[in-house]
Amino acid sequence: MNKLTVVIEGRSFEVEVEPSRTVPGEFQVMVDGHARTIFVPDYDKLELADWMIVNDRPYEFLFNREMRSVQIYSGRYEVQVRDQEIESAYPVAGDGRVKAPIPGLVTRIYVESGQTVEAGQALLVLEAMKMENEIRSPINGTVRQVAVKAGQTVALSELMLEIA
Repeated sequence: MNKLTVVIEGRSFEVEVEPSRTVPGEFQVMVDGHARTIFVPDYDKLELADWMIVNDRPYEFLFNREMRSVQIYSGRYEVQVRDQEIESAYPVAGDGRVKAPIPGLVTRIYVESGQTVEAGQALLVLEAMKMENEIRSPINGTVRQVAVKAGQTVALSELMLEIA
């Protein structure tokens, strides 16, 4: 289960997400203790995923390129998402594990094992919700492991690269 803090227009929500083991694209979600069933019809084609069904009601949505706002039927809202498990699992400073900040499709990989990288250097491109997200190195170091391949779909918080 992924534990997230989602801030929408300054209002904070505690969110827990559990993918269904039996229905692809379905998720059990707790928002501030309230259960929701969410189904994403195009979960396996994230570039097409622009709507979902929440408790049997359809909702259309459009995230901006940086995933900092969402447009829905009632308007545009500023959004911040923080994965509680990543932050509590290890300190940010000095950690060379690069995990998927969002579920998506790895479209390009710019580095290989043994390559020296600098903090801020582009490592790979993760495509999600019709947007390309360039994932950058958190530290200076050497790529120890590339755990993904171009064309591979990754889940939220899945290890993609490791830098030592």
